[in-house]
Amino acid sequence: MKIRIGIYGYGNLGRGIENAIRQNPDMELVAVFTRREPSSLKIGSEGVAVRHASEVDEYIGKIDVMILCGGSATDLPAQTPELAKKFSVVDSFDTHAKIPEHFANVDAAAREGGNIAMISVGWDPGMFSLNRFYAGVILPDGKDYTFWGKGVSQGHSDAIRRIDGVLDAKQYTIPIESALEAVRSGSEPELTTREKHLRECFVVAEEGADKTRIENEIKQMPNYFADYDTVVHFITAEELKRDHSGIPHGGFVIRTGKTGASLEHNHVIEYSLKLDSNPEFTASVIVAFARAVARMSAEGVKGCKTVFDIPPIYLSPKSSEEIIKSLL
Repeated sequence: MKIRIGIYGYGNLGRGIENAIRQNPDMELVAVFTRREPSSLKIGSEGVAVRHASEVDEYIGKIDVMILCGGSATDLPAQTPELAKKFSVVDSFDTHAKIPEHFANVDAAAREGGNIAMISVGWDPGMFSLNRFYAGVILPDGKDYTFWGKGVSQGHSDAIRRIDGVLDAKQYTIPIESALEAVRSGSEPELTTREKHLRECFVVAEEGADKTRIENEIKQMPNYFADYDTVVHFITAEELKRDHSGIPHGGFVIRTGKTGASLEHNHVIEYSLKLDSNPEFTASVIVAFARAVARMSAEGVKGCKTVFDIPPIYLSPKSSEEIIKSLL
């Protein structure tokens, strides 16, 4: 019997979830829920219901896992606890500092509803979190480093677009190669924010706009650019569309550590991602963990879970015998 999936929210991530389900024959998409007018939404799967978010209760008992595709700023803090009372859910909440608070809220709601809720699934938090965990328990005497990019930061791009005189913009986060090499050497450098990443901005300005003012506003923006070396390029709308229409991303998780009686031996563990499409890769991670949620729900597990709680074998559609034979 196939795992029945619902998608709640249909932006870039929702479309990625829909595509990922097609690559997993043990799953089927039952319905897409949207806050927009359902008749205005064109999805890629024939025969799948598109319903308004207010009608979600009609699907209680008809969906095994509801995948939430809203944003972390305002959507998921409200949506995940609300829906966890009614369905087993997975979200991609990625505001790292607020994850403990989100976990507590969702755990209470999921237990009230007798469901499982998995939060913060994706590549960071998610796959990067797992790699930081594994590396840390293997090399307890060591240090973690995380680099993001080269990739589009959607939040930073949005911040630039809010500046007066800006029509459109894309911002790339780029690891500084010298910092990467220093970490890989095992020397355990102390690196400032500015020493780890560069921010590169491609901006389409309104005709006649003060580009000097716009550039200064970008570079001085607190919490976004002030702590980084930032490069600003002004380009045309046509150039932005031609050269910067994708949503690539990726990064590196590195742990360096020492072993031996005198800690004389150095080791480096590195995990890297190079992604053509941030939302499609995130969706692929989420769908694998949705399989685990469905299995654990069938076993009667309840409450909020993270990637740390999932046995790896629950992520795969293959039998344990096949996995052991082919991968161990």
